[in-house]
Amino acid sequence: MSADPKLIRQKILRLRAGAKPRVLDLFSGCGGISLGFQAAGYDIAAAVEFDADAARSHGLNFHGGEDRHSIARDITTTSPEDLTQALGLGPASSAFDVIVGGPPCQAFARVGRSKLREIAEHPEAFRHDPRSRLYIEYLSYVEACAPLAVVIENVPDMLNHGGHNLAAEIGEILANKGYVVRYTLLNAAFYGVPQMRERMILIAIREEIAEDVELPSPTHWVDLPPGYQGSRAVALKLATSGDLLTPTVGGSAYKAAPEAAKTLPPAITTEQAIGDLPEIFARELLAAGELRRGTRRLDATLPYNGHNWQHDYVKLMRSWKGFEGVAHVRDHVIRYLPRDYRIFAGLNPGDQYPEAHRHALALFEAELNRLAANGKRLEDDNDEWMALKAKFVPPYDAGKFPNKWRKMEASTPARTLLAHLGKDGYSHIHYDSRQARPISVREAARLQSFPDGFRFAGTMNPAFRQIGNAVPPLLAKAVATTLRRQLIGEITECGTDTAQQQDQPRAIGAGC
Repeated sequence: MSADPKLIRQKILRLRAGAKPRVLDLFSGCGGISLGFQAAGYDIAAAVEFDADAARSHGLNFHGGEDRHSIARDITTTSPEDLTQALGLGPASSAFDVIVGGPPCQAFARVGRSKLREIAEHPEAFRHDPRSRLYIEYLSYVEACAPLAVVIENVPDMLNHGGHNLAAEIGEILANKGYVVRYTLLNAAFYGVPQMRERMILIAIREEIAEDVELPSPTHWVDLPPGYQGSRAVALKLATSGDLLTPTVGGSAYKAAPEAAKTLPPAITTEQAIGDLPEIFARELLAAGELRRGTRRLDATLPYNGHNWQHDYVKLMRSWKGFEGVAHVRDHVIRYLPRDYRIFAGLNPGDQYPEAHRHALALFEAELNRLAANGKRLEDDNDEWMALKAKFVPPYDAGKFPNKWRKMEASTPARTLLAHLGKDGYSHIHYDSRQARPISVREAARLQSFPDGFRFAGTMNPAFRQIGNAVPPLLAKAVATTLRRQLIGEITECGTDTAQQQDQPRAIGAGC
């Protein structure tokens, strides 16, 4: 079903009269996309998020903790009209200008192009299918809310998931609903984020506004490691083959991201991003009894202790409008890992689990030798020997888990942060061997480009999960900034500035 032309026209004229675009963030998490769009001049009108802690974080940061904006909502049981009525936003069809978010790719994996076409026309027929249900609900919000633009973020594998290019299939449906659609891969490190995080970004704009979608230009350059290049090639295998390079009916196709020139400023490094934060000497705190097992709450604060490096990135993280930092750092808490701090101390930057396992075995052998020198020799593989080994050596097979651990390099952006960082912080071990620990919640937030004044609801593990699941706000801001210029008429398909001359919506199909 096509959107009401009159409604679309009203929304376009509203924006070109100076109003802020109103955003609905679906599967919002704590609000990484929302923060980026807000910083680019959008109004975050509403969000839908199932996780209770993430929903509270979103409400806390964007609506002052107001109850109706802070409750968890299940998109499968919350209709667009239910949402806008609960939030006092009027009819769903007129409440939003932009819908953003990323339905979990597992929810619609292997649904198939033919089924997706049927879903678009007969959504009720497939509501029983758990693989497609969340995707159906996402489409139902687009249908009901008639946004001027849609932005979907997901993992690169979405372009080659079980032999399906899911982005192309989604784009085809949106194109048939009157949108011009392009999808691409963007790496956050090229947009000022101190993390090499590759993401699929799909952008759809009403064809009344544009004939093509502009993509954000990189602001930084980094030579990505071979692993990232290889993963990108696999993800793009379907997107860059055959007719997917050519816009389909309505306009849906893969579009390569603008290349980052080597003349751009170098990407933000891990040390530049977190080097100003208070040092946490894990082994010393453990020995003093100040680091114990138990729930890590986020209400404790630490002074900056004079580590006031004034790198531009640090300044941004401390002075982000509306999320300014204060004299004390919040959320600077770490996992309790008494066995492993001494292993961390002996690793070199870039070392992974095989190196960690060898170092742990060396520590264990040194302890056996120390005991033997003091007259206590343990028999191999007896109970006491096994118990001592467990205190020194992790139980994982180094051949099966080569990437389980990794010590970060100070001089490069961090590798991709994962959602299970709270349960397995070994993927991001602090580069400073004196501190010998995994990164803290606040350091993870910095590496995702969340400013110091951004608050996370819940305790340490939920906060890590929220951060790992989030879209880096600076990446979202780059997308949002370019999109906003198109929405208000500053960019046309010819690349000319039309902000002053274009006070009417462009006729469908109009040329330059």
